[in-house]
Amino acid sequence: MHITALAGGVGGARFIRGLRHHLDTTPGLEDTTVTVIANTGDDITLFGLRVCPDVDTLLYTLGGGVHDGQGWGRADESHRLQGELAAYGVEPQWFALGDLDLGTHIARSQWLGQGASLSQVTARLAERWGLPAQRLELLPMTDTPVETHVVVDEVEDGSGRDDEVVGERAIHFQEWWVRHQAAVPAKRFVVAGLDRAAAAPGVLDAIRRADVVLLPPSNPVVSIGIILGVPGVRDALRGTAAPVVGVSPLISGRPVRGHADACLEAIGVEATAAAVGGLYEDFLDGWLVDPADAATTLRRARVEAHDGPLLMTDVEATAGIAAHALRIASSVPA
Repeated sequence: MHITALAGGVGGARFIRGLRHHLDTTPGLEDTTVTVIANTGDDITLFGLRVCPDVDTLLYTLGGGVHDGQGWGRADESHRLQGELAAYGVEPQWFALGDLDLGTHIARSQWLGQGASLSQVTARLAERWGLPAQRLELLPMTDTPVETHVVVDEVEDGSGRDDEVVGERAIHFQEWWVRHQAAVPAKRFVVAGLDRAAAAPGVLDAIRRADVVLLPPSNPVVSIGIILGVPGVRDALRGTAAPVVGVSPLISGRPVRGHADACLEAIGVEATAAAVGGLYEDFLDGWLVDPADAATTLRRARVEAHDGPLLMTDVEATAGIAAHALRIASSVPA
């Protein structure tokens, strides 16, 4: 069996790790291969280095090197270089890069500078983290540089009065997400480069040849939504013969992790399991929700509530969620 998954960072990485655990511990499924199509819409250049946060979180999590407590970055990390940059007054300092983490970004940037594509670079990094040995293939959604920006209000200090809105400005998604913690209301998202992007080699084929396609509980707007914006991806999902099953990233209208609710508000979509499922309903066959959202219905997709909280508290719990998603897939009529 071959499974293809579209994934963002922390939520996607933890789900895939649980999925792989389920496959490896279930007789008859050990040889299942998994292709992960990673969001690259939140990539950013910092200190002259190309950083791919979602790709790196997938690499570190699936390769056993992630800082589990925070869900991203490297375990046993130090920040001596970032501290030295701060001493020099080099900005930005709101995006912390650890010393081990910087090794990844230096390698990526050097290889890209030598003419390798992002797909080729990601394959080299995946080899270092042992993903092929786990029957895991990691593909960036596109080799075209793509960056998500957030349009927010431009305000002017009112000198004792309330700040006045004087226009709009765009900031990089990472600044909005990391520095401002999505607390600054987003008016809209602009994805630079997406209009000229093409799916990376193997991406569309991975969807077309899959036996099952899974949507982990990643952010529906700035992770899964960006992947779906790559030309050809959504059409491939509509046309695949494989069942497509998603896992809701919300419980009772609140994101399990992150700021998905703020992202949904920016695009005018209600923060509910039903509304998020509706974003995918042109190709979705099954939708797994938390018991708190058991009343969720969709026009086309089959909805099932998990038999416990939809929380990825550890690998075993996540494996159970992945197993339930696969059970839904197996029940979809051919």
